[in-house]
This record gives sequence, structure tokens and C-alpha cells, in this order.
Amino acid sequence: MLVGTSAGAAVAAQLGSASTLDALFGRQVGQASAEIDSGVDVDTITELFLAALAEPCEGENEPDHMRRRLRRIGGRDPRSPRRCAARSSRGLPSLDWPARPLRLTAIDVDTGELVVFDRDSGVDLVDAVAASCAVPGAWPPVAIGGRRYMDGGVGSSVNLGVAGDCDVAVVLVPSGVDAPAPFGDGPAAEIAAFGGSAFAVFADGASLTAFGANPLDPRCRIASATAGREQNRREAAAVARFLGV
Repeated sequence: MLVGTSAGAAVAAQLGSASTLDALFGRQVGQASAEIDSGVDVDTITELFLAALAEPCEGENEPDHMRRRLRRIGGRDPRSPRRCAARSSRGLPSLDWPARPLRLTAIDVDTGELVVFDRDSGVDLVDAVAASCAVPGAWPPVAIGGRRYMDGGVGSSVNLGVAGDCDVAVVLVPSGVDAPAPFGDGPAAEIAAFGGSAFAVFADGASLTAFGANPLDPRCRIASATAGREQNRREAAAVARFLGV
């Protein structure tokens, strides 16, 4: 089973397609890019999150307070949602849900709750990916069935609980092990608390350098893909031992 959150939703959808890893890598490093630049930098998004985090608790319990802050973050983007869907469809080798189980996460803007899309949700794959990738401040919420959804990584960058029915998990985290988490304990703590057996691969120094100051900038895609492939070659043996293959 594949679980994808935010950019990981696009990656998981691609891995579930019939394309080979070499073909997917070639698409990523090709000179012609399917990426659309949001025109927003990380500092702008950080300011949005900091403003939400600064909101005082108004007699609410902690879950309600968190949901209210999530609603504030998700409801502030005037950009065209069509542009977001077009961005997602360009990056997918197939617009059909794969036969392999695939779960993609998003946050309901109006409730702040985590939602999981799969092939049985009655949602087009491209819309599910777009919803999971709708970074607040960079891309607008995605409307599906009368609801609005934003980036599934707002609450957690891994959402490992979605794989709670699995005994074993390999978790790929495109951030450093000490990366901050505004609404949780962070991916390292979440992975450590997983009920099964989990193996985590965090972005190494070379990958973090390749991401640059603004990982949303499409211009970092080739350097990031190249650094990721090199890290993969170093980590592959350890992952294989963990899986017993």
C-alpha cells in the first residue's frame, strides 16, 4: 500500500502507475517541466502559519483550538483552483487510480479534520492529488463534492496513522529529522509511536541543500531529484534488510 501526503501524494500516485522508476526520474530531470511556479516563497507561508499559531485559545479544548487555526490557514488564498488542478494533472503519468492500494491525505478546510482519499472515495485521482498538494498561501483549497480541502501536510508531514492497519512501514520524509511541526510533535516522534515496525528515511544534507531556501521553486527540481537518487543508492541496502528482501 502507498500513502501520500502533500508532494508525497504526487509521488505516491506516480509510483502506483505503470511507469518505471527510471521513466519517472527522467520526467523529473527533463528540461521541459510540468511544474507551475506558485510565485510564493516559504517566508510568506511561514508568516501565515505564525499568525494562526499566535491565535489565543478561546476556552476551547486543544483539538478544537487546532481545528480553528487550521481553518484560518486554509481559508486565505484567492488564487484560481483550476490552476492547481492543472498543475497536478501535468505531473501524473496516468489520471486513473492504480490497482495497487493508494491513500492520499488532505485537510477539510471548514472542519480542520484529516480526510483520506482512495479509489473507493468517488474522487478523481487528479483532484485528490491537487487537494493533498494545496499548500495554504501558495495554492487555493480544492473543491470536491461541496467541500474544500487543503494540503494534507499541514497537520502532519507523514500522517502515518493512515497506515495504522499495516504491520510494516517505510517512511520517506522530505525534511531533516529535526524539522519543526507547527501542529504536532514532528515526523520523528510520529514514526517512533507507530504501532508496527517502521523504517524512516529523512532527507540528508545533500538533499536539503538541493531543496534550497524555497522548496516550492520548480527550479530546484533537477538538483533535488539527483540528490534524492544518490541518497536512495546509499539507503537501499538498509531498506532491503529491514524488509527482509
